[in-house]
Amino acid sequence: MRRWWRSTSGLAAMVSALFALATLVISAAAYEVTHEALEEQLDHRTATETRALLSEPGADRLAAVAAAIRRREPIAGYDHLGYILVDANGRRVAGSLDAVVPATLGYEEFLHHSDGRVAQSLTTAIPGGGRLVVAADRDLLYETDRELTLLFSLAFGAILLLGVASAWTVGAVTRSRLKRIDTTALAIIGGDLSRRMPIDGSGSEFDRVSTTLNQMLDRIAALMENLRQVSSDVAHDLRTPLTRLNNRLDEALATRDDGGCREAIAAASAQAGELLEIFAALLRISEVETMGVRRHFRDVALGEAIAELVETYRPDAEVSGHRLLASIDRDVAVPGDRRLLLQLASNLLDNALRHTPAGTTIEVALRNSASGVTLTISDDGPGVDPADAGRLFQRFSRSERSRSTDGHGLGLALVYAIAAAHHGSARLGSGPGFTVFVELASS
Repeated sequence: MRRWWRSTSGLAAMVSALFALATLVISAAAYEVTHEALEEQLDHRTATETRALLSEPGADRLAAVAAAIRRREPIAGYDHLGYILVDANGRRVAGSLDAVVPATLGYEEFLHHSDGRVAQSLTTAIPGGGRLVVAADRDLLYETDRELTLLFSLAFGAILLLGVASAWTVGAVTRSRLKRIDTTALAIIGGDLSRRMPIDGSGSEFDRVSTTLNQMLDRIAALMENLRQVSSDVAHDLRTPLTRLNNRLDEALATRDDGGCREAIAAASAQAGELLEIFAALLRISEVETMGVRRHFRDVALGEAIAELVETYRPDAEVSGHRLLASIDRDVAVPGDRRLLLQLASNLLDNALRHTPAGTTIEVALRNSASGVTLTISDDGPGVDPADAGRLFQRFSRSERSRSTDGHGLGLALVYAIAAAHHGSARLGSGPGFTVFVELASS
């Protein structure tokens, strides 16, 4: 069974109904308070008039009150008041109000006239005998009640109508936006991975959700492209070492000389070891790219760690004839994995030492900046061909100038993956030499 109240239209209708109900309750309370206030005003008016009549001067109280009533009744301001004055025997002495004298003293809420009208009265005993009835007409109160009822009914109807219209509008707009998202999602499921969720630039909740979903789709597309690239690169780049390995094993089988056989097997073993290193590097990159390493992130004193790393590389740099300079802010700290960050810096230093000639100056700089932390490793060596720069962070990508040295083109790919896992980025600098900027989020 469809739960209509959980739909957007249903929720909007329920909210509107609650507002209408709240309006109804508030209107009823306001009506009751106003009605009671008007009744109290009528009681106050009859009490005030009764006190005024009883305070009329004269020894004969009945005659004095009767005279006062006769003076008041013709006056226009007293047209909503009625009087009955009877003596001790119940005979009418004054007053033209056509109603029966209440049997009990005090307030009477509904005193019915003979013509059908209703008044609110106060019956008081006259000192020396007799009763005085002062009644105030309830017509004004009833008219006010009718106006309040009409006003509140219109307000309730308007809110109910606006609620229904709002529910329909919200439901229609929401269904329209969701339908476009649903259509896009179905197209993506159908294989069109280039489609993205619609964004109208309004900055609404739908736009924000669509933006997030599009970022997720971009990430999925990048991972799939990486997977495709890895599959292609593995097939392409491992074919040669596997062929060499196979040839070495064939040579070992064909060699009758024990010494030659051992030499061929040793060469095949070295070839297999190289292949295992390549697979280990690929697995390492894949592990980092899954972002699962973020679970182990802690605050890392990166300044201290990079400074120690540079010192460990300094002997190798001196032996190879390189000049290693460092400008490191030792107070720099970042959230991350210390082992991975050192792996990143080691890869860059290894590249600089391996692919530049003796006499090259290598500089390592680590700085805090307004946007985060920047690690820069540069050299004044021959650099790379600008045509190769755009793909050096891809797996198995190598500059043509570095083909003569060892390596499989996985070091910079791992650098890029580690930087991305740390919410950062890696990019190449322009100009002479070779420069890599790694930007990371600071603690």
